[in-house]
Amino acid sequence: MNKPLVAVVGRPNVGKSTFFNKVVGRRISIVEDTPGVTRDRIYAEAEWSGIHFALIDTGGIEPASKDVILSQMREQAETAMATADVILFMTDGREGVTASDREVASMLMKTGRKVILAVNKIDNQKLPDDFYDFYELGLGEPIPVSAANMLNLGDLLDRIVESFPQGAGETEEDDIKIAMIGKPNVGKSSLINKLLGENRVIVSPIAGTTRDSIDTPFEWDGEKYLLIDTAGIRRKSKVNEDIERFSVIRAVAAIERCDVCLLMIDAKEGITEQDKKIAGIAHEAGKGIVIVVNKWDLVAKETNTMNHFKKQIAQELTFMSYAPSVFISALTGQRVQQVIGMAKYVAENRALRVPTGQLNNLIVDAMMMKQPPSDKGKRLKIYYVTQAGVKPPLFSFKINARKLMHFSYSRYLENKIREAFGFEGTSLKFVFREKGEKEDD
Repeated sequence: MNKPLVAVVGRPNVGKSTFFNKVVGRRISIVEDTPGVTRDRIYAEAEWSGIHFALIDTGGIEPASKDVILSQMREQAETAMATADVILFMTDGREGVTASDREVASMLMKTGRKVILAVNKIDNQKLPDDFYDFYELGLGEPIPVSAANMLNLGDLLDRIVESFPQGAGETEEDDIKIAMIGKPNVGKSSLINKLLGENRVIVSPIAGTTRDSIDTPFEWDGEKYLLIDTAGIRRKSKVNEDIERFSVIRAVAAIERCDVCLLMIDAKEGITEQDKKIAGIAHEAGKGIVIVVNKWDLVAKETNTMNHFKKQIAQELTFMSYAPSVFISALTGQRVQQVIGMAKYVAENRALRVPTGQLNNLIVDAMMMKQPPSDKGKRLKIYYVTQAGVKPPLFSFKINARKLMHFSYSRYLENKIREAFGFEGTSLKFVFREKGEKEDD
């Protein structure tokens, strides 16, 4: 499903992160933290009134001078424009309208995107005298809120979901959508050029989507694919911008639209913190993942060099042990032919459905091999399990007490399911319900 994207922009200390954390922290968010995922909390999947969307906190702008304020505000706003379906522009009701607010409002008006203006830090129903100055920004009716006190946040979220483009959140065509993700200069464009330049049928290049990426439909061995190129991640700037944050925001947009992510890693640099942040987002989004180690031709080879790198991947990306890896050179074409085949294989695994009878037989055998955990004389019981969904595979367990399902035992069951049925390249989602709970979470 292609979830709409909402970007939160504004000056430092206007309450962007407070709003973000309140939304994420009050069960509006459907994200569950996974041990081992290393990334900034700047992205979350959220739901309001039954509509699911992705929320991006674009972060504060740390000014050193007035010129830097405007320059960084422009950079942040442009990034939001390039990724979001709806932009939430947050201002400070205590400070009133500032010159920086006017600058970014002017830019936002020219984008054609839906912009919602929130005036934060309005802590009671009585509006300050200068509240009506915010109408001057030309962004429509400002919504007074207090993120800290949760005042009017429901009204704001109503306005956000009402503003999504028609069809946002609906399932798209059956083409396998592949997103190239990774930090700048890892070779995403080089790989795409190599893939499309060798005996491929390019259906029709489409330049310019609402995500600031280049989409290229093409065919490979009779199968239809869509390549989503996020190579425009790197932006040149005279100010010291937060490149990592911007590249992660761009990656979120591509990840939300795809079936399989090709997570590209620079073989010379190894796995960096930014790689882990982007990997964590793809994992939590439930996308298929292939780890593509590029520039392998530049690595000095010794005995077991590739195995040593695979061990590094396993150590650094512990939460993604299911993801296959391929070592390539986009420059020379080494193993490039394997990449699309692996993406197709992972997409098929992500859509795999296991018969309920086989699944329950496996779980019974697994419990006999390793007894479920217990606490104060009460032992975990698993009554039955069903596969409730695909893309990603979702398994629903009926159990006696959720608190008895330790993470280690859940991981044990996941490993047993993978051993029996595969699912290489895709995360598995587990839902644990106690007796009497409804099945429609």
